[in-house]
Amino acid sequence: MHLTQLNRECLLHLFSFLDKDSRKSLSLACHQLHEVFLDPHLWNLLHFSSLCELRRDNFVLGPSLRYLTVCWYSSRVQVCNIEDWLKTSFQKNLCSKHETLVSSFLARVCHMSTNLLSLTLSGCGHVTDEDVISVLQNCRKLRSLHLENCVRITDCSLDGMVIHGDSLKEVKIDFCRNITQTGLQAVREKRPDIQLSAYKSVDMIPDSKPEERMSHRRMVQNDVMKNLPVAGIRRNFGNYP
Repeated sequence: MHLTQLNRECLLHLFSFLDKDSRKSLSLACHQLHEVFLDPHLWNLLHFSSLCELRRDNFVLGPSLRYLTVCWYSSRVQVCNIEDWLKTSFQKNLCSKHETLVSSFLARVCHMSTNLLSLTLSGCGHVTDEDVISVLQNCRKLRSLHLENCVRITDCSLDGMVIHGDSLKEVKIDFCRNITQTGLQAVREKRPDIQLSAYKSVDMIPDSKPEERMSHRRMVQNDVMKNLPVAGIRRNFGNYP
C-alpha cells in the first residue's frame, strides 16, 4: 500500500508524530499530503526555540491552536535586554533585525488563533505591554500566561490581566525587571482567583532614563557628603571658607 492510499485520519495521525520541518518536507511530496499539512486540527501546539523560526512557512496558524511557546535562548537576548538609551549603534542595528518579529507574529495569533489556552514567551525582549494586552483582548479563553525575561513588560500588562483576562488561572512573570510589587499586589487583590508568581522580578533594577539616573546619583552623593565627618572632609579636600 502506498502512503497516499491511507485515509485522511490516518495521515493526520502520521503527521502528528513529526516535527514542523518534517511535516513540511513530507507535504511537498504531493498535493494530497500538502492538504493534510494545512489541516488546522494538526496544529494545536506550537513551540519555537528561536525567533528565526517565526519567519518560516513550516507551520500553520489556525483556530485549533491551543498551546504556544516562543523561547529564545541566545547571546542576542542579552543585547535585547540592554536599555535602549545605553545601546551602541551596532547593538541597535542588531536588534532592529528582529525587534518586530514576535509582535508581528502575536498579531497574527490574535487574528487567527483566538482559542489559545496557553502562551509562554521567554527571552522576547522586544515584546511590549501592547502585545500582551492585545493577546488578552482577542484570546479570551487564555488560561495560562508565562512571561520570562521580557524586559519591556510593565504594570500595564498586569492591569490588562485584571481587565481582560477573564479566563486566566495561572500567571508567571519571571525576571521582568519593570514589574513592581505594587502592580503585583493590585492583581492579587482584584483577581484572587489567579495563581500569580513573579520570580526575581521585583528584586531587579528597573529601567530608568539617563536624567533619572544622574539625579539619583547626585542624591546619593549628597547624602554621602552630608554624613561624612567635617574633619574628614577637610583632611581630604582642604579647608573650606
